[in-house]
Amino acid sequence: MKVEEIESFFKSLQDHICSSIEEADGTAKFQEDLWEHHSGGGGRTRLIQNGSVIEKGGVNFSKVQGEVHPRLRQQMNLGENDNFHFTATGVSIVMHPNNPNVPIIHMNVRYFELNNGTCWFGGGIDLTPHYVVEEDARNFHEHLKTACDKHHPDFYSKFKEWADDYFYIPHRNETRGIGGIFFDYLKPDEPGNGQNLSKEQLFAFVKEIGESFAPVYTKLMTKHRDEPFTEKEKQWQFLRRGRYVEFNLVWDRGTKFGLETNGRTESILMSLPPQANWEYNFIPESGSKEAKTLEWLRKGVEWVS
Repeated sequence: MKVEEIESFFKSLQDHICSSIEEADGTAKFQEDLWEHHSGGGGRTRLIQNGSVIEKGGVNFSKVQGEVHPRLRQQMNLGENDNFHFTATGVSIVMHPNNPNVPIIHMNVRYFELNNGTCWFGGGIDLTPHYVVEEDARNFHEHLKTACDKHHPDFYSKFKEWADDYFYIPHRNETRGIGGIFFDYLKPDEPGNGQNLSKEQLFAFVKEIGESFAPVYTKLMTKHRDEPFTEKEKQWQFLRRGRYVEFNLVWDRGTKFGLETNGRTESILMSLPPQANWEYNFIPESGSKEAKTLEWLRKGVEWVS
Protein backbone atom coordinates (compact mmCIF):
# COMPACT_ATOMS: atom_id res chain seq x y z
CA MET A 1 0.00 0.00 0.00
CA LYS A 2 1.43 3.36 -1.08
CA VAL A 3 1.03 6.69 0.64
CA GLU A 4 -0.88 7.97 -2.41
CA GLU A 5 -3.76 5.59 -1.62
CA ILE A 6 -3.97 6.86 1.94
CA GLU A 7 -3.73 10.46 0.74
CA SER A 8 -6.57 9.87 -1.71
CA PHE A 9 -8.82 8.53 1.03
CA PHE A 10 -8.08 11.47 3.32
CA LYS A 11 -8.97 13.92 0.54
CA SER A 12 -12.26 12.13 -0.14
CA LEU A 13 -12.97 12.03 3.61
CA GLN A 14 -12.51 15.80 3.80
CA ASP A 15 -14.90 16.24 0.86
CA HIS A 16 -17.55 13.98 2.40
CA ILE A 17 -17.40 15.58 5.84
CA CYS A 18 -17.62 19.09 4.42
CA SER A 19 -20.67 18.27 2.31
CA SER A 20 -22.35 16.53 5.28
CA ILE A 21 -21.75 19.49 7.60
CA GLU A 22 -23.00 21.95 4.99
CA GLU A 23 -26.19 19.92 4.50
CA ALA A 24 -26.83 19.63 8.24
CA ASP A 25 -26.12 23.33 8.83
CA GLY A 26 -28.37 24.43 5.99
CA THR A 27 -26.95 27.90 5.32
CA ALA A 28 -23.16 28.22 5.53
CA LYS A 29 -20.61 26.92 3.04
CA PHE A 30 -16.97 26.02 3.48
CA GLN A 31 -14.34 28.37 2.09
CA GLU A 32 -11.13 26.72 0.89
CA ASP A 33 -7.62 28.00 1.41
CA LEU A 34 -4.87 26.15 -0.46
CA TRP A 35 -1.36 26.39 0.99
CA GLU A 36 2.15 25.05 0.53
CA HIS A 37 4.49 23.81 3.25
CA HIS A 38 7.98 25.31 3.40
CA SER A 39 9.67 21.89 3.27
CA GLY A 40 7.40 20.30 0.67
CA GLY A 41 3.76 19.44 0.13
CA GLY A 42 0.85 21.46 1.45
CA GLY A 43 -2.83 21.24 2.18
CA ARG A 44 -6.42 22.35 1.89
CA THR A 45 -7.82 24.29 4.84
CA ARG A 46 -11.60 24.58 4.73
CA LEU A 47 -13.42 26.92 7.10
CA ILE A 48 -17.14 27.32 7.76
CA GLN A 49 -18.43 30.33 9.69
CA ASN A 50 -21.62 32.03 10.86
CA GLY A 51 -23.93 29.18 9.92
CA SER A 52 -27.30 28.22 11.33
CA VAL A 53 -25.62 25.63 13.58
CA ILE A 54 -21.86 26.06 13.24
CA GLU A 55 -20.40 29.37 14.39
CA LYS A 56 -16.90 28.34 13.33
CA GLY A 57 -15.54 25.05 12.11
CA GLY A 58 -12.65 23.71 10.12
CA VAL A 59 -11.84 20.57 8.15
CA ASN A 60 -8.18 20.42 7.20
CA PHE A 61 -6.35 18.09 4.83
CA SER A 62 -2.58 18.10 4.60
CA LYS A 63 0.26 16.14 3.07
CA VAL A 64 3.72 17.43 3.86
CA GLN A 65 7.26 16.16 3.39
CA GLY A 66 10.54 17.16 4.93
CA GLU A 67 13.44 16.28 7.18
CA VAL A 68 12.54 14.91 10.59
CA HIS A 69 12.65 17.70 13.17
CA PRO A 70 15.19 17.28 16.03
CA ARG A 71 12.42 17.15 18.61
CA LEU A 72 10.70 14.31 16.76
CA ARG A 73 14.05 12.54 16.36
CA GLN A 74 14.28 12.39 20.16
CA GLN A 75 10.75 11.01 20.51
CA MET A 76 11.51 8.33 17.90
CA ASN A 77 15.00 7.52 19.21
CA LEU A 78 16.63 8.38 15.88
CA GLY A 79 20.31 9.17 15.66
CA GLU A 80 21.29 12.82 15.36
CA ASN A 81 23.34 12.16 12.24
CA ASP A 82 20.85 9.86 10.50
CA ASN A 83 19.40 11.24 7.27
CA PHE A 84 15.70 10.71 7.87
CA HIS A 85 12.92 12.31 5.83
CA PHE A 86 9.19 11.94 6.35
CA THR A 87 5.86 12.12 4.63
CA ALA A 88 2.83 12.92 6.78
CA THR A 89 -0.79 13.16 5.68
CA GLY A 90 -4.11 13.42 7.46
CA VAL A 91 -7.38 15.18 8.19
CA SER A 92 -8.15 17.24 11.28
CA ILE A 93 -11.51 18.70 12.31
CA VAL A 94 -12.95 20.96 15.00
CA MET A 95 -16.52 22.30 15.14
CA HIS A 96 -17.71 25.12 17.43
CA PRO A 97 -21.52 25.49 17.34
CA ASN A 98 -23.70 28.54 18.04
CA ASN A 99 -26.10 26.77 20.40
CA PRO A 100 -24.56 25.73 23.75
CA ASN A 101 -26.72 22.60 23.64
CA VAL A 102 -24.75 21.37 20.62
CA PRO A 103 -21.33 19.99 21.65
CA ILE A 104 -17.88 20.82 20.30
CA ILE A 105 -16.31 17.92 18.44
CA HIS A 106 -12.77 17.16 17.35
CA MET A 107 -11.33 14.44 15.14
CA ASN A 108 -7.93 13.72 13.67
CA VAL A 109 -6.77 10.81 11.52
CA ARG A 110 -3.21 10.72 10.22
CA TYR A 111 -0.44 8.66 8.66
CA PHE A 112 3.33 9.12 9.05
CA GLU A 113 6.05 7.44 6.99
CA LEU A 114 9.84 7.60 7.10
CA ASN A 115 12.03 7.11 4.06
CA ASN A 116 13.42 3.94 5.68
CA GLY A 117 9.98 2.31 5.47
CA THR A 118 8.92 2.79 9.09
CA CYS A 119 5.30 3.95 9.23
CA TRP A 120 2.38 4.32 11.60
CA PHE A 121 -1.18 5.59 11.97
CA GLY A 122 -2.62 7.85 14.64
CA GLY A 123 -5.75 9.77 15.44
CA GLY A 124 -8.74 10.11 17.67
CA ILE A 125 -12.17 11.59 18.10
CA ASP A 126 -13.59 13.24 21.22
CA LEU A 127 -16.71 15.13 22.22
CA THR A 128 -16.76 18.28 24.37
CA PRO A 129 -20.31 19.16 25.43
CA HIS A 130 -20.93 22.52 27.07
CA TYR A 131 -23.68 20.65 28.93
CA VAL A 132 -23.23 16.90 29.30
CA VAL A 133 -26.29 14.94 28.17
CA GLU A 134 -25.83 11.43 29.50
CA GLU A 135 -27.82 9.79 26.69
CA ASP A 136 -25.72 11.54 24.03
CA ALA A 137 -22.48 10.63 25.78
CA ARG A 138 -23.42 6.97 26.01
CA ASN A 139 -24.56 6.85 22.38
CA PHE A 140 -21.32 8.48 21.28
CA HIS A 141 -19.17 5.94 23.11
CA GLU A 142 -21.32 3.01 22.02
CA HIS A 143 -20.84 4.08 18.40
CA LEU A 144 -17.07 4.23 18.90
CA LYS A 145 -16.98 0.86 20.63
CA THR A 146 -18.92 -0.72 17.78
CA ALA A 147 -16.47 0.76 15.27
CA CYS A 148 -13.44 -0.37 17.27
CA ASP A 149 -14.78 -3.88 17.89
CA LYS A 150 -14.93 -4.55 14.14
CA HIS A 151 -11.13 -4.37 14.05
CA HIS A 152 -9.85 -5.57 17.43
CA PRO A 153 -11.59 -6.45 20.71
CA ASP A 154 -9.07 -4.46 22.79
CA PHE A 155 -9.12 -1.24 20.76
CA TYR A 156 -12.01 0.55 22.46
CA SER A 157 -10.93 -0.02 26.07
CA LYS A 158 -7.30 0.76 25.30
CA PHE A 159 -7.95 3.85 23.20
CA LYS A 160 -10.73 5.13 25.48
CA GLU A 161 -8.33 5.10 28.43
CA TRP A 162 -5.69 6.78 26.26
CA ALA A 163 -8.20 9.53 25.39
CA ASP A 164 -9.07 10.04 29.07
CA ASP A 165 -5.40 10.56 29.83
CA TYR A 166 -4.67 12.71 26.77
CA PHE A 167 -7.70 15.03 26.71
CA TYR A 168 -7.09 16.09 30.30
CA ILE A 169 -6.37 19.55 31.69
CA PRO A 170 -4.03 18.96 34.63
CA HIS A 171 -4.09 22.55 35.91
CA ARG A 172 -7.91 22.34 36.14
CA ASN A 173 -8.06 18.69 37.27
CA GLU A 174 -10.77 18.00 34.70
CA THR A 175 -11.10 16.33 31.31
CA ARG A 176 -11.73 18.48 28.25
CA GLY A 177 -15.07 16.77 27.69
CA ILE A 178 -16.50 13.27 27.79
CA GLY A 179 -13.55 11.80 25.89
CA GLY A 180 -13.72 9.32 23.07
CA ILE A 181 -10.74 7.43 21.69
CA PHE A 182 -7.13 8.37 21.02
CA PHE A 183 -4.38 6.30 19.43
CA ASP A 184 -0.89 6.87 18.08
CA TYR A 185 2.14 5.01 16.73
CA LEU A 186 0.02 2.11 15.43
CA LYS A 187 2.68 0.30 13.44
CA PRO A 188 1.93 -2.63 11.13
CA ASP A 189 2.68 -6.11 12.49
CA GLU A 190 3.86 -4.82 15.86
CA PRO A 191 2.40 -6.60 18.92
CA GLY A 192 2.77 -3.68 21.31
CA ASN A 193 0.89 -1.10 19.26
CA GLY A 194 -0.63 -2.61 16.14
CA GLN A 195 -1.89 -5.80 17.80
CA ASN A 196 -0.15 -7.73 14.99
CA LEU A 197 -2.43 -6.11 12.41
CA SER A 198 -1.18 -5.47 8.89
CA LYS A 199 -0.92 -2.04 7.35
CA GLU A 200 -4.08 -2.72 5.35
CA GLN A 201 -5.94 -3.74 8.53
CA LEU A 202 -4.81 -0.66 10.44
CA PHE A 203 -5.80 1.54 7.51
CA ALA A 204 -9.25 -0.08 7.50
CA PHE A 205 -9.59 0.83 11.20
CA VAL A 206 -8.55 4.44 10.57
CA LYS A 207 -11.04 4.64 7.71
CA GLU A 208 -13.79 3.31 9.99
CA ILE A 209 -13.10 6.02 12.56
CA GLY A 210 -12.88 8.76 9.94
CA GLU A 211 -16.14 7.76 8.32
CA SER A 212 -17.90 7.72 11.70
CA PHE A 213 -17.56 11.48 12.11
CA ALA A 214 -20.28 12.75 9.80
CA PRO A 215 -23.18 10.52 10.95
CA VAL A 216 -22.32 10.98 14.64
CA TYR A 217 -22.02 14.75 14.59
CA THR A 218 -24.76 15.66 12.13
CA LYS A 219 -27.16 13.66 14.32
CA LEU A 220 -26.21 15.81 17.32
CA MET A 221 -26.47 18.97 15.24
CA THR A 222 -30.01 18.06 14.14
CA LYS A 223 -31.10 16.96 17.61
CA HIS A 224 -30.08 20.12 19.49
CA ARG A 225 -29.84 22.93 16.91
CA ASP A 226 -33.24 24.50 17.69
CA GLU A 227 -33.28 24.07 21.46
CA PRO A 228 -33.77 27.38 23.31
CA PHE A 229 -31.00 28.73 25.52
CA THR A 230 -30.54 31.66 27.88
CA GLU A 231 -27.88 34.34 28.06
CA LYS A 232 -26.55 32.60 31.20
CA GLU A 233 -26.13 29.39 29.20
CA LYS A 234 -24.38 31.31 26.42
CA GLN A 235 -21.93 32.76 28.92
CA TRP A 236 -21.26 29.24 30.25
CA GLN A 237 -20.51 28.17 26.68
CA PHE A 238 -17.91 30.92 26.43
CA LEU A 239 -16.30 29.74 29.69
CA ARG A 240 -16.16 26.15 28.45
CA ARG A 241 -14.61 27.37 25.22
CA GLY A 242 -11.98 29.00 27.39
CA ARG A 243 -11.12 25.58 28.81
CA TYR A 244 -10.87 24.28 25.23
CA VAL A 245 -8.41 27.03 24.38
CA GLU A 246 -6.35 26.30 27.49
CA PHE A 247 -5.97 22.66 26.52
CA ASN A 248 -5.13 23.34 22.89
CA LEU A 249 -2.51 26.01 23.62
CA VAL A 250 -0.95 24.57 26.78
CA TRP A 251 -1.21 20.79 26.50
CA ASP A 252 -2.04 19.65 22.97
CA ARG A 253 1.18 18.21 21.56
CA GLY A 254 0.03 18.55 17.96
CA THR A 255 -0.44 22.31 18.37
CA LYS A 256 2.91 22.71 20.11
CA PHE A 257 4.75 20.56 17.59
CA GLY A 258 3.20 22.39 14.63
CA LEU A 259 4.17 25.80 15.97
CA GLU A 260 7.67 24.69 17.00
CA THR A 261 8.36 23.27 13.53
CA ASN A 262 7.18 26.35 11.64
CA GLY A 263 3.91 24.82 10.51
CA ARG A 264 1.17 26.93 8.99
CA THR A 265 -0.09 29.03 11.91
CA GLU A 266 -3.58 29.76 10.57
CA SER A 267 -4.30 26.08 9.96
CA ILE A 268 -2.86 25.02 13.33
CA LEU A 269 -4.94 27.58 15.26
CA MET A 270 -8.08 26.87 13.24
CA SER A 271 -9.20 24.75 16.22
CA LEU A 272 -9.75 27.81 18.42
CA PRO A 273 -13.29 29.20 18.85
CA PRO A 274 -14.30 32.64 17.57
CA GLN A 275 -14.97 33.82 21.14
CA ALA A 276 -14.01 32.47 24.56
CA ASN A 277 -14.27 33.99 28.04
CA TRP A 278 -12.46 33.65 31.34
CA GLU A 279 -14.04 34.61 34.67
CA TYR A 280 -11.95 34.74 37.80
CA ASN A 281 -12.60 31.82 40.19
CA PHE A 282 -16.01 31.00 38.72
CA ILE A 283 -17.81 28.32 40.72
CA PRO A 284 -21.26 27.24 39.47
CA GLU A 285 -24.19 27.10 41.85
CA SER A 286 -24.57 23.74 43.61
CA GLY A 287 -27.07 21.49 41.84
CA SER A 288 -27.11 23.61 38.67
CA LYS A 289 -26.76 22.25 35.12
CA GLU A 290 -23.28 23.71 35.06
CA ALA A 291 -22.25 22.00 38.29
CA LYS A 292 -23.64 18.68 37.10
CA THR A 293 -21.64 18.96 33.88
CA LEU A 294 -18.43 19.47 35.86
CA GLU A 295 -19.17 16.28 37.79
CA TRP A 296 -18.92 14.31 34.53
CA LEU A 297 -15.57 15.81 33.51
CA ARG A 298 -13.31 13.18 35.02
CA LYS A 299 -11.31 10.19 33.91
CA GLY A 300 -12.62 6.65 34.00
CA VAL A 301 -16.33 7.15 33.41
CA GLU A 302 -17.71 3.91 31.99
CA TRP A 303 -20.05 5.18 29.30
CA VAL A 304 -20.64 1.77 27.76
CA SER A 305 -22.23 -0.82 30.06
